[in-house]
Amino acid sequence: MEIKEVTIKKIVCKNCGSEAVVKFGTYKGVQRYYCKACKRKFKGDEDVFHMKVPAEYVNRAVGEYYAGLSINDIRQLLKQDYNYYPSKSVVFQWVNKYTDLATNHFKDYHPKEVGDRWVADETILNLDGEHQVWFYDIIDEKTRFLLASRVALARTTHDAEMLMRDAYKRAGKAPKEIITDQNKSYLDGIELTFGSDTEHIIGSPFKIKRTGESTSEIERFHGTLKDRTKVIRSFRDLETLVQFTDGWLIYYNYFRPHTAIEGKTPADEAGIKYGVKDWADLARVPVPKVNVRLIPMPPKLPKTHVSLEHAMSRRKPRQQSRRVPKGGLFMNKQGAMSRHYFRGARRVRE
Repeated sequence: MEIKEVTIKKIVCKNCGSEAVVKFGTYKGVQRYYCKACKRKFKGDEDVFHMKVPAEYVNRAVGEYYAGLSINDIRQLLKQDYNYYPSKSVVFQWVNKYTDLATNHFKDYHPKEVGDRWVADETILNLDGEHQVWFYDIIDEKTRFLLASRVALARTTHDAEMLMRDAYKRAGKAPKEIITDQNKSYLDGIELTFGSDTEHIIGSPFKIKRTGESTSEIERFHGTLKDRTKVIRSFRDLETLVQFTDGWLIYYNYFRPHTAIEGKTPADEAGIKYGVKDWADLARVPVPKVNVRLIPMPPKLPKTHVSLEHAMSRRKPRQQSRRVPKGGLFMNKQGAMSRHYFRGARRVRE
């Protein structure tokens, strides 16, 4: 008698991890389950609930978008690999949706092993073919972690100061040295943020690295960024450019391996523990259930009573009505007569 070993996979809720689940029918051959703990449904496969395509499609599309492919090239790639040919609007919807999700998901993550030397620089990005904007960014030299970025219309001290404040908030510490180019906006921006605790070193990308005055690390980052924006050619507006730079920061720090740190991501090198390693993992992150509670409208309050003094001050004096005599004979100037009073008449007899 042959004995077969069968492994039974335990079904747990994808949203809360509870084991209190029951079967809830099938759809297109895929088993669905219902969780009694969080009262939500989920599917028995790796696809996301209420999602018409697998998460791998989204991961490939959004990843290739930030890697440098155009929208048409992404569509052709999906058709070649998965026999799925989405429209341009679908790809744009994926990019917009998961860029916002990634920005919201990683906003509270902070690096734990940031170095004491940071490198800041700025470059020009094309907005719509006619206008150009400045892109500020600051990177940690040790971990290659991009601490902050900022889109500005001009190179002012305020923009440099806001960049330093965002980097300080993200890192949770002040560096000992910051290397920049000869842009004068950094002089007061660093001083206003860190005071005399941080030394400002004016360097150049053409200086030798061992002198400690080279900005080649961030110039390499700018080259990678411009290779990507060259494919886009132009953005619809400034908000679209800001959204792209926020998504690029997530892609660069958490998803893209870096050759200078042995193929690890800057987030791994900075000691950040995170489970979302690509866009597909982000799509599988359960969305917290929002309980909507209907609150009845408060009863209508009675109209505010006006004080007597205020009412009397606005009250018009009532005109005294003319006292009309009763009985007798009345006649006007034209000789019309009546036993009842009428306008313009006078009493001629009781």
